[in-house]
Amino acid sequence: MLTILGKSSSINVRKVLWTCAEIGLDYQLEQYGSGFLPTATPDFLRMNPNGMVPVIIDDGHGLWESNTICRYLAGKHGRTDLLPLEPMARAQVEKWMDWQATELNNAWRYAFMALVRQSPAHGDAAALAASVAEWNRLMAMLDAQLAAGGPYVCGATLTLADIVLGLSANRWRAVPMARPDLAAVDAWFSRLSERVGFRTHGCNGLP
Repeated sequence: MLTILGKSSSINVRKVLWTCAEIGLDYQLEQYGSGFLPTATPDFLRMNPNGMVPVIIDDGHGLWESNTICRYLAGKHGRTDLLPLEPMARAQVEKWMDWQATELNNAWRYAFMALVRQSPAHGDAAALAASVAEWNRLMAMLDAQLAAGGPYVCGATLTLADIVLGLSANRWRAVPMARPDLAAVDAWFSRLSERVGFRTHGCNGLP
């Protein structure tokens, strides 16, 4: 059976759990991370030298990086609706997944640490304002994509791009900060909320 290492409250673990729900995969979840089993041990670092979750073990092989894990699971189980085979269609999905992991994640990190984690190391007002502004700017970019080509991020059907960005959108909506009204994002978020996997692992009361 597929084994997932990582605490179920982690935003990156929740991407993988939602992907499993969409595919219909059974798995064993072992809680690793802050408050649970440590990730700084030699055994864990052999599985992921970054000391971060999630990690999966499947068919005797370990794999880390949440978006890569989602791609792997969709590919292994033939879910070409979630990750198309046609090269350009696949690239469109992967483009938005990569954007989520690089541009969008970097934008919200300071604001999240300051406003949700209440980190003493993130008390610079100017840095917080810059993080909020950039986060909102990028969410407006996603809104424009949805408005032009929806109802999902890459067109007519749900893909892995919606899964990884759905978790990001849930965090954006949950953080106590000023946000613009983004009608296309709101409509898309409501559409995602009709899915059991998103309600269980995405929009489930956790940022």
